[in-house]
Formats: sequence, structure tokens, C-alpha cells
Amino acid sequence: MRRTRKKSRLLNNSAAALLALSGGTLGLGMNVAHAQDAAGAPAAAEENVSKVVVTARRREETLQDVPVSVTAFSADQLSKQAVPDVTALALALPNTTLKASRATNSTLTAFIRGVGQADPLAGFESGVGIYIDDIYLARPQAAVADIYDVERIEVLRGPQGTLYGRNTIGGAVKYVTRKLGPQPDLRVRATVGEYGQKEAVITASTPLSDTARIGGTVARFKRDGFGDNLFTGKGNYDKDVTAGRLSAELTPSSDLFIRLAGDFTQDDSNPKNGHRLIPGRSGNWPILDDVFDTQGNLTKALGRDQEVRSYGGSATIEYRVDDVWSVKSITAARRDKSWAPIDFDALPVVDMEVPALYTNRQFSQELQVTYTGARLQGVAGLYYMDANAFNKFDTILAGAVPTSTYTMGDIDTKAWAAYFDGSYALTDTVNLSLGGRYTVDKREADVLRQIYFGLAGSPEMGNPGAILFRTDTDLRNGLLEREDKKFTPRVAVNWKMNSAHNLYASYSEGFKGGGFDPRLNVVGTRIPLATARAGYAPETIETWELGLKSAFNGGRITTNAALFYSDYQDVQIPGSVAIDSDGDGRDDSFAGVTTNAGKAKIKGAELEAIANFTPNFMVAGMYSYIDADYKEYIVAGVNVADQRVFQNTPRNSANLRANYDIPLPIMGRAGRVSLIGSVSYKGATNQFETVSLLDQDSYRIWDASIVWTRADGKVRAGLHGKNLNDEHYKTAGYLFPTLGNEGTLTAFYGNPRTISATLELRF
Repeated sequence: MRRTRKKSRLLNNSAAALLALSGGTLGLGMNVAHAQDAAGAPAAAEENVSKVVVTARRREETLQDVPVSVTAFSADQLSKQAVPDVTALALALPNTTLKASRATNSTLTAFIRGVGQADPLAGFESGVGIYIDDIYLARPQAAVADIYDVERIEVLRGPQGTLYGRNTIGGAVKYVTRKLGPQPDLRVRATVGEYGQKEAVITASTPLSDTARIGGTVARFKRDGFGDNLFTGKGNYDKDVTAGRLSAELTPSSDLFIRLAGDFTQDDSNPKNGHRLIPGRSGNWPILDDVFDTQGNLTKALGRDQEVRSYGGSATIEYRVDDVWSVKSITAARRDKSWAPIDFDALPVVDMEVPALYTNRQFSQELQVTYTGARLQGVAGLYYMDANAFNKFDTILAGAVPTSTYTMGDIDTKAWAAYFDGSYALTDTVNLSLGGRYTVDKREADVLRQIYFGLAGSPEMGNPGAILFRTDTDLRNGLLEREDKKFTPRVAVNWKMNSAHNLYASYSEGFKGGGFDPRLNVVGTRIPLATARAGYAPETIETWELGLKSAFNGGRITTNAALFYSDYQDVQIPGSVAIDSDGDGRDDSFAGVTTNAGKAKIKGAELEAIANFTPNFMVAGMYSYIDADYKEYIVAGVNVADQRVFQNTPRNSANLRANYDIPLPIMGRAGRVSLIGSVSYKGATNQFETVSLLDQDSYRIWDASIVWTRADGKVRAGLHGKNLNDEHYKTAGYLFPTLGNEGTLTAFYGNPRTISATLELRF
């Protein structure tokens, strides 16, 4: 029995069209042909259909010319439905999984069309690129950003290796922040809700002169836990985040734009511990009734509570040389640091615990040249990145001989790339697009793995008196190096059958560089030294896509359909296995077994549609299907592909949503109330490449909102219900049943039912 738990810029027609990157469809259910301005007046359908402009290929183009599968979410729609962070967008996106990684609040796991990466350790790269204002985030830590100060969020599906570079073989997620307006602006957003939710976002900007503007945002997100840690007495799945952003914009002339920006995020939430799906072997620890409750006793890493710090700065310079040529420079640097006490066993005793530290830094420089001619448009550029990912952690295991295994991975990456992408009008209705990117990816790594006696941890993690038992792996001082080079092309042809229908076919390639597993264990897994030093090789993907973007009835009905087929080669399969490192017949540690085990074929279909039945009533839907099968999966020289599945890739996904606006003045001020409802479906999902008790059956999520917006757009109040059917669905977990005295099988869950109220004011 479940117990009761604690309770900008205004968009003109062409700018609004930037939000319609997917066949005229906004991801949360609004057709750009009927995009509403701040006063709530529907825009003219036919005028907008002809003026849709997109930047999916890093240059302004009309929507009908772009042979890309992209969905965008406008700031207005994010606001109306009170979308909390980027993970919530996945419910409305075809073939997309976005979620917080296991045992974290802010590390992002992303999969698009079957391609992604679930392990956040140094040495592993995401298969989906995450960008803030075209700045690539090299690491997934702190990428589950709360949504504030954005103009839109764009999600590109399929390989984006030409323009967006390495590690975007599945797709890309782009945060686009709002530029500063020409007039003083002050905005306040406040939210209160169940589980003690209290949030506030304050944004202000002002011109300093005719050519200079400054602005900033401070945000505070606070919430009690969805459950309790019965050992510590604190909340589990709580939230305690402070964030901010500051920017300055200069326009010395009409042809020159300069933006300097900085941001920070501080996450002081409690450790997020899992829910055990099995009782302890000793019989003392039954399965808890509430899936959000835990008994984990590990609260600190290196003597600190759970904490994530992330900050960065950037300088963007855009210069228009003349009517056809322009140049752009993007310089950026970012850092983050995470103290992560991870209690694998989720018990009030030390059985399997992993205190960890993650630190990341990166510097990047990108130069672009854009040409916009009558028949030829294109962009070319150079990109450089210098990054470091470092982690160290202890694996503390009870057993016949209690041990603490220290693991360190220190990975340096230097990447260079040159790219181009252009489209040429062969006729008035047929366009040819060609692009390519040449990437050099150089990686150096230090890996150290040592085993100490006892449960107090290693010297590196705060126990100077630890006694060393054995060093399993010591690959430091230049022993691990590799360099990968790859050219990734893209070609597309699109035929504008008429002004409302665009048929396209494309071929694209993606590339993710090779690397080194920081959990590499030469002794326990008997990996030959030569194999360990070689690391794992790059993975590649080739994708063919056929799409049709259509608008009917003057733009009141739009559809975006796509069929795709991918040939996925040398798939990098990172994983951890329990090992018997001393040969006594008992598993006493776990180690990495990352290999290029896989070859796979992926095919699927995606449909997004929207119908504006009246200026005040809209219905939108999404359906996606994917068939992802391994054709080769080598384990110990044997092909076990028929025993393997794709993780985080449900075969079927769907979403149906509706918005009905009713004119409703309040206190003598004109406005409208929006009744918004949606139901989302996700098919059965595997958490790993093998079937396990952590897998999630298919489920549905019901959401609803009631929002009043004043006619001038300066006041908005809403009541929002998320997961109204209170579905409990697993998102991740740990599976090590043979380790420790009690065994580990713990799951993490998506948010339960929540009710919140928001108030937004603009002065």
C-alpha cells in the first residue's frame, strides 16, 4: 500500500518562425503559422507560412529549404506549460530520451534515434551534443539545466557531424538564450507547489547607451524531497539549486554585434539515493513501500556533502562585411566540479558505496564565415577545443575481506576541425546541399586502480592510513595516447513541390572519437597490456533520411514526416562487470569492459502534426517508431547480438496535446485563459544492453495546465499538474547482485504527481 507522501523580446512574424524548425511545428504544440504575440492575437497564417525562417544550419534560411529533422520549443510555450528542465521535453519529441543520470540531479543522459551514452565518467563522450548559444558542452555534468532566460530550445535529430561536430552522431540539443532588448526590462517569475516547492527567477536588463546594453538573471529553485532518507532523516529527490547569468551586448555599428556572457549553477541538493528492488540477503532490510524512499547512509565524498558547481564565460562577435558576407567568432571556457557520494546498495550499512569526485574544464574557439547569395548560401568554419575530464572514486565493498578500490581517470582531449555546409538552387524548386567536416581528435589519459584493505577508503579519498593490498592498473605518464581522424560528409536534395510542401532526401555521417575506460583493470579482467593501451576505437554512423514537410489549409494544418535508416558501426559499449580479482571464487570488485562490440541497423519513422481548428483551438500530436537491432555484439570472441537490446530506446512513443483559449478579462483587464492538456506514451524501455529487473514497462503520463495571460503580455498566472496519474516509472539504476554482503539492485524514478502555481510579471 502506497503511503501518503509529503506534500523577448516580442516575436515578430519572421522571428517567431525561428521556433518552427520542424515542419512548422513547435514542440509543445503550437503551429508557427498561428504563433500568438504577447497580446494574444493569432498571426495571419498564410503570411507566416511564406516567411518561416530557421537557423538549423547555422544560417538564416526559409523553413521549406531546410532538409533537417528539428523541433523547437519557444519561451512562450515553455512558460505556459511550466516546463521545469530539458528532460521534460522528451515527452513531446520523437525517438528521444532525456533524463537525469542515475544518482544525480543535474547530469544529463541523452539518446536520440537509439544513439547516446549513459555513463558520465571521464573517458566517455556523449552521443548527443549539448549546446548553449552554439557552445558545445564537452561533459554531461550540470547539463540538466533549469529553464530560464531562454528564447528557445532546439532539438536536432540524426547525425549532425558536419556543422555541430564530434559526438553529435545521435543529434543535438541547443539552448538559445534571449538577447537584450532596447528598452529597460524587468521580469519576475515565482512558483509554489507541492513538496515545499518554492522558486523565483528575476531578470533585468537596461541600455547603457545607444550602443551598449547589460542584463542579468538570478534564479533560485528549492523543493523538499519526493521521499525520505530513513537513515539521515533528510529528503530524497529534493532540490536546492541557485543559478545566474550576466551578459553585456555592444553594437558599435549596425554591422557589428558583440556579446560577453557568463553563467553559474550551484546545486546543494541532498544525495539522490535509489530504491532497492530486492531485500537484503541478511533479512534485515525489506523492500520499502515508497519508491522514493531510501536508507542510504553515504552522505559525503572527500568530507563534503553532495555539491555541483558549474560556471562558464563566452565572447561572441558577429560582423556583417556586406550584404552577402559575414563572419562570427565564438570563444568560450567552462568548468564544473561535483562531489558525489553514491550509495549503490541504498542501505544503512556499508555494503557497496562509491564516494566520487568529478572535475571538468574546457576551452573552445570557433570561427565562421557565412555567404548568402541569390542561389548559393553556406557557412564554413574552423573549430578548436582543449578539454580535461577528471574523476576519482573509491568502490567500498563489504565481504569476507572488506576492500576499498581506488579508481582514477584523467583524460585530456584536444580536437581540431574544419567544416563547410552549403546549398545551391539548381532550379527554382530543387536545391542541392553539400557539407563536410574533417576532425582530428587527440586524447591522452592517465588511469590508476589500487585496492586497499578495509571499508574506510583510500588515501586519495580521505583515509591517509589506508593499507595498500595491490595495484591492478597503473597506466600513467604518457602510456595511454590515441589520435582519431575522420571526414564526415552530408548531402541532401530537397524539392519544393509548391509553396506549402517540401520533399527532401539526405545522407549524413557521424563520428565519435575513441578513448580509454577509467575503470580499466588489467589484472582482474586479464586484459592484455597492448589492448589496454590501444583503448577503444571511434564509432561511426551513416544515416539515410526521407522527409516531407507540409502545410495545408493556409497553414492551419501542418505535418512533418520522416523515415530514416542508420548503419551503426563499431558501437562503443561501456559497461561495468563484477570481477573476482584475487581468484578466491567470490566477486570482490567491479571493472570497466568498454569495447567496440557492436554493429547495428536502426530504422524508424517520425510524424509530428498540428491542426488549428479555430484561432482559439489547437490539437497537436507526435508518433515515433524505431527498430534498433544489434547485428554483431562480440563478447569473448562470440557474437551474442541476439541476446542484446538497445538501451534507452523505446520502440514506440507518442504525444497528444490540446490548447483551447477563451477570452477572459480579469479586474477590468483584457486577457485569455488557456486550457492545456496532454497525454504522453513511452513504450517499454531497457536500461542496459541486457534485459534486467531495472527495465521499465510502457507507461503514460497525463499533464494539464490552466493559464491566464493578460492581453499586453505583462501578467501571466497558471496552475499546472504534472504526471496527474501518478505513474511510477524507472529511469535508471544499479545492478550488481553478486557484490557485497547484501547485493545491489537499486532503481531511480521519474517525478511523481506534482501540482504547482506560477505567477509571471513583466514591468
